[in-house]
Amino acid sequence: MSEAAHQRGALNRSAAYASIAMALFLVTTKLWAVIQTQSTAMLGSLADTGLDLVASLATLAGVWIAAQPADAEHRFGHGKAEALSAMFQVVLISLSAAGLAFRAVMQLIAGEQVASADEGILVSAVAFVATLVLLWWQRRVLARTGSLAIATDHLHYKSDLALNLAVIAALVLDRYLNVPGADPLFGLAIAGWLGWGAWRAAGEAIDHLMDREWPEERRAAFLEVLARHPELRGVHDLRTRTSGADDFVQFHASVDGQMTVAEAHRLMDELEERIEAEFPGVEVLIHPDPDGLVNEEGTAAEELLPGASPQRSG
Repeated sequence: MSEAAHQRGALNRSAAYASIAMALFLVTTKLWAVIQTQSTAMLGSLADTGLDLVASLATLAGVWIAAQPADAEHRFGHGKAEALSAMFQVVLISLSAAGLAFRAVMQLIAGEQVASADEGILVSAVAFVATLVLLWWQRRVLARTGSLAIATDHLHYKSDLALNLAVIAALVLDRYLNVPGADPLFGLAIAGWLGWGAWRAAGEAIDHLMDREWPEERRAAFLEVLARHPELRGVHDLRTRTSGADDFVQFHASVDGQMTVAEAHRLMDELEERIEAEFPGVEVLIHPDPDGLVNEEGTAAEELLPGASPQRSG
């Protein structure tokens, strides 16, 4: 394993450990607040934090497995463990949102009010400040690693900021301003927020599992790096994907058909050096073709370098 990969793994684990410690603290304090207040909004906050704890454990497992080097059974590494961890979190969040919505509807029908508010307000304020600290550290880790599992966990805790403010508002409205149904209505809103977050997180995880291509602007930047080499005649059949924190690229490179094998190999090495300089850590597979020879069909045969000469099929 490279030193850079080792450092990414260590940073991801540190963020996961911090997330677990934070979730344990918040579960304990919010459980006490739920017992004191009997608030549905507070219960929703507790459920969300409880799921954060389970999700953080899944995140730790995901980033630990993803950091393992490639082996005989997993030649492309273990990066997709992060996407699997993210999908597990999505399922938990969705179940939590459904259960919270059901509880809120039952409370609306029964017309129940919260028993107390001070404890819930205090706990939510403490949780808000503590969450800000955790988000700060997660952002630092994400800037260095780009971990999908940490990004999904980060999304949970970002939503917790609004969640804690919503709980405070619900308790104030319900207990002190006597607004009917404020607590369960806020509970329903929190359930909807959780569901929307799960939907967004699921989309990104599925993209990783399905080997979705890089965004168009990143592909264009990659091709621009290739186009700067004067001996490269063309590029086609470019394929890109991301697995956890690892990127993979393969493409066909058109070169002078009169080159020797040694010269073509030297050119491929130079291309890989340029790619590594602009896209550190990306794993590259290049297939050299004599200029003008394309055996692929459809979009795979399209010339991708601007200004390159038209190619003919072989």
